[in-house]
Amino acid sequence: MKTVRLTMAQALVKHLAALRMEVEHLDGHTSIEPYCGGVFTIFGHGNVAGLGEALAAERDHLTTYRAHNEQTMAHAAIAFSKAQFRQRIMAVSTSIGPGATNMVTAAAVAHVNRLPVLLLPGDVFATRRPDPVLQQIESFGQGDISASDCFRPVTRYFDRLTRPEHILTALPRAIQTMTDPANCGPACLSLPQDVQAMAFDCPEDFLSPGVLRFRRPPADERELAHSVALLRSAKRPLIVAGGGVLYSRAWAALRAFVDAHGVPVVESHGGKSSLPWDHPLNLGAIGVDGVSWANDMAREADVVFAVGTRLQDFTTGSHALFPQAKLLSLNVQPYDAGKWSGAALVADARVGLGQLEAGLHDWAADAAWTARAKQQAAAANARITELTTNVPKDMLPYDAEVIGAVRDSALELGLDSGTQDVALCAAGTLPAELHKLWRASLPGNYHMEYGYSCMGYEVAGGLGVKMARPEQESIVLVGDGSYMMANSELATSLLLGQKMIVVILDNRGYGCIERLQIKTGSPGFNNMLDDCVPEGGERSTIDFAMHARAMGADAVHVRDIAELKAAMVKARQAKRTQVIVIDTTHHRITDGGCWWEVAVPEVSGRREVNEAHASYVKAQTAQRI
Repeated sequence: MKTVRLTMAQALVKHLAALRMEVEHLDGHTSIEPYCGGVFTIFGHGNVAGLGEALAAERDHLTTYRAHNEQTMAHAAIAFSKAQFRQRIMAVSTSIGPGATNMVTAAAVAHVNRLPVLLLPGDVFATRRPDPVLQQIESFGQGDISASDCFRPVTRYFDRLTRPEHILTALPRAIQTMTDPANCGPACLSLPQDVQAMAFDCPEDFLSPGVLRFRRPPADERELAHSVALLRSAKRPLIVAGGGVLYSRAWAALRAFVDAHGVPVVESHGGKSSLPWDHPLNLGAIGVDGVSWANDMAREADVVFAVGTRLQDFTTGSHALFPQAKLLSLNVQPYDAGKWSGAALVADARVGLGQLEAGLHDWAADAAWTARAKQQAAAANARITELTTNVPKDMLPYDAEVIGAVRDSALELGLDSGTQDVALCAAGTLPAELHKLWRASLPGNYHMEYGYSCMGYEVAGGLGVKMARPEQESIVLVGDGSYMMANSELATSLLLGQKMIVVILDNRGYGCIERLQIKTGSPGFNNMLDDCVPEGGERSTIDFAMHARAMGADAVHVRDIAELKAAMVKARQAKRTQVIVIDTTHHRITDGGCWWEVAVPEVSGRREVNEAHASYVKAQTAQRI
């Protein structure tokens, strides 16, 4: 066996730079691409000498990107992998201490959303000779604890490398985890700074890894037979399309299944864009953020066929939306397939749909059910056009009107927003409005982080999307509250020449949560900025456009929807990052939705709370348990 003398960090970087993945594109053709799209890092004493030297030496083969915040640079990396349907990743490196723990929230985002990212925090000295080092957390009772142990519960694979040769097993295991369709998620290799710099005899074949390909496990024959029988018994079936449809690149298989059997489709946040928005059987958003026509069909379905979805509470109305239906779950992860006592079909979504076809033959949903779904979908699209284009006068706009202006600004330039734009968001009221109203024609053109719903994901996520899909417009729609959580990667987008358009909807506070607060019986309290000024304090007067300009972006504060549309036209033509700010109201929202379980106090001195609790207890009786 031939070997070469390398430090652990050098071996890691050379292996990452050499990794290749067979990537499947939207049109179905495949190509061999670098698996790792680059390394985001902020150097500190825990990674600059070891990993930093290795990255500098390999920078012609593996690009290093400097960011401004450890959490948000990890968000950008996560968005990159999501936009690539998990087929490619980015790595993220930090020093020890606060740099490392800043990434823990981002690790949770990736964990919840089943998205791969390679986290490489520095760690304290394995030799322990200089302890305690700067930023080291000392445990009185456990000598082997460090800040990096925070990653254990929020990663799918964790390893602390205390010998340089550990990289030979740890890195392939991390890659294996991130490329496993069922266990895919973040991997963390914690790298003690002294071990990064230690040399060992690295086998040369470690530096020439084979091409990666995703596994597509088929269904078990008995589960398949049971699933076929269940579907064949259905008169009013409904498909819930989840993110697994996109990660499996199963959109064509889903469409073929729907067209062959006349089954209407509703979409979770993760699954939106599985079918084009104007497909005649696409009913759109389901659940708490769903549209009434989709939720009505869910309440009447006799079989709900969940494809690649975690069935989280927003999708199922806290399991009270379709308790009458038999549940069939096609999912590559048995944990998800077996939820809520449904029939499980454990398989890759594309393969599973194909296997079902072989048994279903000429089975189809009742013709009346299919016809009704088509009528509902057509009426729904007309209603969405109405909501997003009819702008009332003499009042602040709300999210639907902003969405319409952003979308229709593409028409002014002869473009199709549905195919051109990737809309990105994560938290607040906007996810509900975008789920209902955004029109995506291609898979992945709706990018919502609604597993962890992490405020502060948006701006950095827009950067990651642009890096993954440079030919498309990356449009970030973000509320003022979430923008204030994390916005520094706006400057990174300019530094890296990665243009995005950020639309800030300023409703002066956490309007979404204030509505929930009032709905559960409490008074509006500590959410809206103007309600939070104590004696001696000052009213908030943040100038978001000025703030964005200070970071280098072109920015404008528009007065109304007409000005927003005009600004969007200019922004689309620009070559650098643009920020558009518009004042909005949180008092108007699009109708729809369903019950969502939020615990209401059992006793209270407020009549409104007691009434809300009574409604809460009554609604619980409808849950599927």
